[in-house]
Order: sequence, then C-alpha cells, then structure tokens
Amino acid sequence: MEKLDLVKFYKKYYSAKTAPEIVDIETARYVSILGKGDPSGEAFSADIQLLYPVAYSVKALCKAAGHDFGVPKLEGLWWFDEQQFGAPSMAEAPQKVPRSAWEYRLLLRMPNFVDEKMVASAVASVVSKKKMPDARRVQFFEMTEGTCVQMLHVGPFSDESVSLQKMLDFMQGQGMVKNGLHHEIYLSDFRKTAPEDLKTILREPFKITPSFAE
Repeated sequence: MEKLDLVKFYKKYYSAKTAPEIVDIETARYVSILGKGDPSGEAFSADIQLLYPVAYSVKALCKAAGHDFGVPKLEGLWWFDEQQFGAPSMAEAPQKVPRSAWEYRLLLRMPNFVDEKMVASAVASVVSKKKMPDARRVQFFEMTEGTCVQMLHVGPFSDESVSLQKMLDFMQGQGMVKNGLHHEIYLSDFRKTAPEDLKTILREPFKITPSFAE
C-alpha cells in the first residue's frame, strides 16, 4: 500500500520563500483543538498531546480502508480579544498582547477523503482505548483561507515580529488588509530544534481595500 505524503502532495501549502509572497490556498480539512494560553505552558503542550493520538487514529482507520497517509506538520491559528487589547498591527501584536492572552486553534491537516464522521470515530476510539476523556475536545475542521501573504521565518519565535513587519510593509504597499486569522505552520519540531534553526511559515489572509482597488 502506498502511503500518501501530504507535505509532498500539497507542496505549495507547506513551502514558502524568505520574502513575502502572494499565494492562493485551497480548502483543507484538519483535526483541530481550541485552546488559550502561553505556547510554552503546560496547557498548550497538553493540547498537542491530545491532537496527535486522534490524528493517528484517523490514519489507522484510513489504512484499514486502503488509504494510508503520513501525519504532517503541526499548525496553529492565533488571535486575541481585540476589545481588550485594541487592534495593534500584526507586527506589534506579539509584543503588546501577553502570551497568556492568545487564543489558538491547533491543526493537523488531513487528506480530503477524511470527513467529520471519521474524525468523530477516531476521537471515540482514543477516549475509550487510551483513556483520554479530554480527547473529546478534538474536532473535525475545514477551512478555506483563499488569497494570502506568506513568508518563511527562520529563527526563534521571539523574532517573528521582524518577519511580520516585512509582510505588513508588503501588504500595505499593495493596499492589502488582513482578512482572517494569523496562521503558522511549524516545519521544524520546536521541542527538538535549536531556536535559531526553527523554520515557520507565517501566513496572513488578505483582501484589497476598496479605495486602493479604485
């Protein structure tokens, strides 16, 4: 049985340049979990530990049906309460919003033949067989990001503002405004990789402002 490599199959999705670029992102399916808090904290780590067993349970179900695949890179959507913190620019937000106040949706992309029923079955299996009741928080999620600006950030997460500022300058120069949630794809395993060697795709959905389009 041939194993589907999602990173190679969706090569455009999992690749980026070290300068801002415009990309069109197709509709994608995921297993996901919602959370809030410092990404270096225990709750964030615990959420990752809930997400992966469900993804591998989905993989097992697919393999049994003759459609094996490799579980791909971890991803995250990030946002914060703008009523509380205002609307800092995407480059300023990492400094102005406390890490404990960020909300997130962690994601693992699934093949298009994975559906909501299959994910629900995988969740039930993990809850029952692995005795992980909190796995009920993991859910099927589908997203269409559409047109985005993205960039490959190389280095520690604490330096992301530098890359985000480059993306912001690029967007403002072309009359673009954010049109969705900040998206990160972790090409490196941040538990095992030195901070200076981390590779992260930063992605921002956008739309053209009406005044600029005119």
